Amino acid sequence: MNRASGNQESGSDGRNVVVTGVGFCLPGRTEPVFTADDMWNVVSNGQSCLKRDEVYYGSVGLTQEMFDERLPDIPRFFSQHYTAAHRFGLVSLAEATADAGLPLYGGALSEAAILVGRGGVDANVDTYRSLLNADPGNTTAAEAMELFVAAQQAVTPSDVALVQGALTRSHGPCYTVASGCASSAVQIGNAWRLIAQGEVDVAVVTGVDVFNIDLIQNLERLLGVAQQSYDSVRTTGMPELLPSFRSLMRPYDRRADCINHGEGSATVIMESREHAARRGAHVYGQVLSTAMTRDGLANPLACDETGAELVTAVRRCLGDRWHLDDVPYVHGGSDGDVVVTTFEANAVRELYGPDSTVLVTSQEGCFGHNGAPAGCLGVAMTLMMLERGEVCPTANCEQPAEGLPFDPVPGIRTRALDFDYALSFNYTLGGVKNAILLGSPEAV
Repeated sequence: MNRASGNQESGSDGRNVVVTGVGFCLPGRTEPVFTADDMWNVVSNGQSCLKRDEVYYGSVGLTQEMFDERLPDIPRFFSQHYTAAHRFGLVSLAEATADAGLPLYGGALSEAAILVGRGGVDANVDTYRSLLNADPGNTTAAEAMELFVAAQQAVTPSDVALVQGALTRSHGPCYTVASGCASSAVQIGNAWRLIAQGEVDVAVVTGVDVFNIDLIQNLERLLGVAQQSYDSVRTTGMPELLPSFRSLMRPYDRRADCINHGEGSATVIMESREHAARRGAHVYGQVLSTAMTRDGLANPLACDETGAELVTAVRRCLGDRWHLDDVPYVHGGSDGDVVVTTFEANAVRELYGPDSTVLVTSQEGCFGHNGAPAGCLGVAMTLMMLERGEVCPTANCEQPAEGLPFDPVPGIRTRALDFDYALSFNYTLGGVKNAILLGSPEAV
């Protein structure tokens, strides 16, 4: 087994880990995306679900009726205090367990690991304010209990995981990781290790994020004021400061000039192969290995555009067992930021050579840059592509940027590809690089 200090382990030891269920709560064209079929209908056609009221933002539009339909047994006393992050995460969990054929309450989930990747706290701002501004001397007992329940569910660092653990009655590991846009990718690695090492048979991994539009827009205004001085620090490798709402994001396109944000959640159910086989579960594919590195820069807002650490993560992920020649597809993490595309292109060029035929696509243009769910989304979408033998196009990419060392599959049609192995990349502001190796159900 290949071992690297500070990284997830990669190798062939331990039990095989498979994915048996996926579920979502994401922006859709007219209704939210909930199921694998909903997801495929969007990503296979390169559709964008971003524009809302002249603003390019991915809004889920989850109604109370939609929530209650999927989670009818949650007491109103608790659910009325859920933030959007709770609701999105619980819905995607319910959809994933249904897809996997697992009962939501008890059963195999009673001993499962419940792991959540959560990128920010924007959804909890109102709860923070209510608690900070509460006057104990003028608060009734009923009001105090309401504030207590809201605070316990929304302010504690492990809010989403604890709520999901309570719902599933799980006795297994239960915690939230905050590592920005790589949060759920990190949790995929943690779940993989827990199952491979025999600590649990089942792991539920959820990524969820909610961005505050007003906050981001005000940040843009502040950055506009600072733009002149920003030019002097551009050489530090900081990402470009791009507008988020005024135009459409276009990953890998020569016209790329912005990042659009989105909200929502994605959940994957991971199991040991033996456990999945015993219950006759449908297997989407395998999580074979994972590795994470960081650029090692002192500036927490910086990014090394050489892609060197991404190359390191991929090589550690592959170890001595797997080879790049067998990996013809990469699910990329580009969000339209030219800096991200630059280091990703440099890494692919180093790994595959300047004239490779590898396909690299990103579906962030479908739902927006949604932060923490990206890892779960990458795993789910890539395994669906493996299963169908089709690579989905890069949404909103119509005119590929010059000099890309890969094919971004522009347009709105899938590309046929018979493949058994794929990589999925995720990144976090601050230089974190995460790579996950995925395989078809029978890949070895």
